[in-house]
Amino acid sequence: MTTAVVLGLCLAAVVVVLVAYLATARRDGRGRARTAVEVEADFYDEFDYFDPRTIKVGDTATVEGSRFKAIGALHLMRQGDEWTEHLLDDGSRRVHWLSVQERPEGLEVMLWTPVQAQGMVPAKSMLIMEGVEFFPGDRGTVAYRAEGMTGLPERGLLDFADYHAHDGRLLSFQRVQGGQWVASYASPLTPGSIQVDRKP
Repeated sequence: MTTAVVLGLCLAAVVVVLVAYLATARRDGRGRARTAVEVEADFYDEFDYFDPRTIKVGDTATVEGSRFKAIGALHLMRQGDEWTEHLLDDGSRRVHWLSVQERPEGLEVMLWTPVQAQGMVPAKSMLIMEGVEFFPGDRGTVAYRAEGMTGLPERGLLDFADYHAHDGRLLSFQRVQGGQWVASYASPLTPGSIQVDRKP
């Protein structure tokens, strides 16, 4: 009986010490809980990866081996969330958008490639694009502020409708209010897949 009590007390002490250690480990030197942004920044610093949140208009970026010029950016806001989409030009008049958004689960970086969708309107039901079934996800309207060469007014509203396929592919429709819908496929990027040469 005494042995069981002693073992129980020892086990309880170990649990208390472990919980206290974990609580302390999650705080930085100033004694406050660390934010997801700080944890993400440490991740990029630790592995010496370029931090895509620091891309600026005028930078030359290499994304998965292809070189682009960052010619413009949209700074988007919706219900307290803010993120940036960079307009990248590869020199052949084919542009891509690079979206950089902080989410609760970490930094999300996506390369968006335009797809032909002339005349298509994003329905609230499943649609088929190039033989693939896409199912509706998030949709709504965001406010934006344009920087550099985007071909858009300096400020405005942007409608969007996102879709996903069963194989994980993503599709998004966007339009400046009153304009035509354009569509893009998304490819998630991993840390280390972007390098940037700063403009002088």
